Amino acid sequence: MHIEPGIVDGAKIVLSYGTAAASFGLLGKMALDTVRKSGIASLAVRSVITSLLVFAFFEVLPHYPVGVSEVHFILGATLFLMFGAGPAAIGLAVGLGLQGFLFAPFDLPQYGINVTTLIVPLWAVSLLAKKIIPEKTAYVDVSYKQALALSTTYQGGIVAWVAFWAFYGQGFGAENMASIGSFGAAYMLVVVAEPLLDLAVLAAAKTMAPFTKTIAFESRLHEAAA
Repeated sequence: MHIEPGIVDGAKIVLSYGTAAASFGLLGKMALDTVRKSGIASLAVRSVITSLLVFAFFEVLPHYPVGVSEVHFILGATLFLMFGAGPAAIGLAVGLGLQGFLFAPFDLPQYGINVTTLIVPLWAVSLLAKKIIPEKTAYVDVSYKQALALSTTYQGGIVAWVAFWAFYGQGFGAENMASIGSFGAAYMLVVVAEPLLDLAVLAAAKTMAPFTKTIAFESRLHEAAA
């Protein structure tokens, strides 16, 4: 989902400063909700874990350029289910920044673009989860259908934002539209894999409940909503 350098440049990139500020506002709200629910220590511990995981996702998991961007396995829905919205948002922002500073400084001018692309879909996932996962259902018991809905929302949100930035930066020419289409088609492959991974990770968390019922994980993972 790293938008390629040059897709949005010049004065147009100023828009990303505004969307990034709005995204950090959403991040702050999600983080504050976590503090109110689980405490600041839990937020801090989970945020460190998610930051390291996101950094690893960028650097270790397969990634390849397609069209206007790159396909990455970010697994936003998985992070949400395991660690909660606040820590997941912080992890996405910090992990993206670490990856840029340490390995891809050419991506730093696009940080506002990329952080918006990651965080806004996560916020949408957090809203959707409240609607489709009953309060009496712990996250370890979500169904494939529910996991698929969350994954589709997250990955679809990434594709939508990348398309927006590409159209905004390069217009509606045939070549640009073809590049956006090829990126979207490739990224949807992640949607097929992520729900299966979600269920596998959640099953492992359920099996290892004595180790995952700690402040390092989302309390809803094993307990129904209060």
